[in-house]
Amino acid sequence: MIRIRDLRKIYKVGASEVHALDGVDLDIAANEYIAIMGPSGSGKSTLMNMVGCLDSPSSGSYELRGQIVSDMPDDELARIRNREIGFVFQTFNLLPRADVFHNVELPLIYAGLPAAERGRRVKAAVEAVSLWDRVRHKPNELSGGQRQRVAIARALVNDPSILLADEPTGNLDSKTGDEIMELFDALHAQGQTVILVTHEEELARRARRIIRLRDGLIESDRRLS
Repeated sequence: MIRIRDLRKIYKVGASEVHALDGVDLDIAANEYIAIMGPSGSGKSTLMNMVGCLDSPSSGSYELRGQIVSDMPDDELARIRNREIGFVFQTFNLLPRADVFHNVELPLIYAGLPAAERGRRVKAAVEAVSLWDRVRHKPNELSGGQRQRVAIARALVNDPSILLADEPTGNLDSKTGDEIMELFDALHAQGQTVILVTHEEELARRARRIIRLRDGLIESDRRLS
């Protein structure tokens, strides 16, 4: 599904350069469950931004489902991102004045789907995270765990190739965090490719493969039994 070769990202900071990624090679197959780890400054957030088509590399290649996306212009990257990547963030990133239905519907509006199809997909996604009884509630009427479930439903609504989660339990208590991770486990069991960016060893061990970055390079790549 993903083929990355010699991926590099250099940021200019004043007169100096920061090599956030310094020649990463990585292959990810469909239906993998991967945790990406590393200390602050290791390059894990930069790698996540590259995989999620949120940023372009300075050099190297990134191929997603047979399409070379590393050289695409911003408008084409946006289309790929909306179609192929489902994002789940630590801070939920929900629209506060919109109810659950409209928060989940948003990617489908961007994709230009007709209203009837949008309604069908929203219902399926919200039911998948067990929140249909809260579909007309706004984010401030929901618990933290429920808000993260809404974010997961929004990430799933376009049937993405990859579910990309960045510290998805960071704002949740341990019990609610466990419930969210159980949902990721279930989605993976149903065939979803999941890439989890985390600094927590306990969360990473729920994945089937742990990739550790340091100084912009892959330090280790270990498959779990």
